[in-house]
Amino acid sequence: MNIIINNEYITFENLSDFDLGQTLECGQCFHFEKIDEDEYAFVAYDNLYVGKQKEDKLIVQTFRPGDVSQLVNYLDLNRDYAKIKKELLKRDNKLKAAIHEKGEVRILNQEFSETLMSFIISQNKQIPHIKKIVADISKKYGAYLGSANGSDFYSFPDIKTLSKIEINDYKELKTGFRAPYLYDASVKLNSYVDELNIVNKERAEIDNIIKRDIFGQLNVNEAREKLKEIKGVGDKVANCVNLFSLSYRNAFPIDVWIKRIMEDIYFKNEVSKEEIQEYAEKLYGELGGYAQQYLFFYGRDKGLGK
Repeated sequence: MNIIINNEYITFENLSDFDLGQTLECGQCFHFEKIDEDEYAFVAYDNLYVGKQKEDKLIVQTFRPGDVSQLVNYLDLNRDYAKIKKELLKRDNKLKAAIHEKGEVRILNQEFSETLMSFIISQNKQIPHIKKIVADISKKYGAYLGSANGSDFYSFPDIKTLSKIEINDYKELKTGFRAPYLYDASVKLNSYVDELNIVNKERAEIDNIIKRDIFGQLNVNEAREKLKEIKGVGDKVANCVNLFSLSYRNAFPIDVWIKRIMEDIYFKNEVSKEEIQEYAEKLYGELGGYAQQYLFFYGRDKGLGK
């Protein structure tokens, strides 16, 4: 991979095993919009990016000067996905079709607070609805980042701002039964900041400190239980946060879709989520999160288990 920086444009050349559209559309994030063919606007760590990809070349416009390494980390571009896919296929050839069709997905390294809040919102919601609520919360409580193709984009509110949003405020944003869960999560996030005595730090640094000092010494199961201390956070939401933000790449989130997909491919009959979890841990091991993403995106598109 080669990186060329020209003012506000960052060009990545000779990319492999990466597709921006697949990575954004696979269900792991919600703060983005498709604005043209092969072109997406997405928000990450208080910055608006517009990326357009053609084959192995990705051109990203950034609306605020920043650390290029942060974008590389967010998109997980330094990881060897060819090696990961090869190892997964050695363990389970049934992944061949999923990897063949959706093998250019990469797992994003997302901000902790936004990921947690977004997946609480995601419960019993379709992706367009989740995206709408995330955008509305950002517009009301975040900062304006810029405009792309006629649409305005805003940062997701930081932890201090979240701590001031009341339950009724969340309800007004059409979050329904999730409103008290979001409120409890925002209180918990603020308690982390207070517990760690984090002051006068940039958003990304706050995020990294929480990940390191609250979750850094925990294994995936301990982190899941820690997250479940928040109202409304169950195994699925906790595992999504583990996988998409806290870098537990062995996390294997199980929702209705992945349960049906796993039953369709592996069991041929209905089984419990606990059985699927145990089976996936044994089969995929430390690569469980990658397998889950390939299976989820592939199965959802193919309508498996309907």
